[in-house]
Amino acid sequence: MNSYRKELWFSTNRRRELINITPDINNCLLESGIKEGLCLVNAMHITASVFINDDESGLHNDFEKWLEKLAPEKPYSQYQHNGFEDNADAHLKRTIMGREVVVAVTNGKLDFGPWEQIFYGEFDGMRKKRLLVKIIGE
Repeated sequence: MNSYRKELWFSTNRRRELINITPDINNCLLESGIKEGLCLVNAMHITASVFINDDESGLHNDFEKWLEKLAPEKPYSQYQHNGFEDNADAHLKRTIMGREVVVAVTNGKLDFGPWEQIFYGEFDGMRKKRLLVKIIGE
């Protein structure tokens, strides 16, 4: 069995941002040379997420509105965590959107269903953060 590991770094211009990282993951898969196996992609920060969904701007806007209703950023005083930072909402949003995804690798390609793409979700951005790509297989 072969193993591949790579860290990808992101720095967003806004506090919250969704980035389609499918091309980056496809590049990692190509670099790995693995044709059959599994690809794990996970956020290495507790205020960021990795998830699979459709790359459609209306849906991304819906995510933003829905997450803000569930865990509004302000007022900061509503959260006990915000004694040292102002990012309690980002921790909650990450929990809702998830930490990682695992995608099957078949014939050297990510084995997606229709419309599926991998996204990096940033909920407390404007600084450098990373995610891990780990691919195992033959």
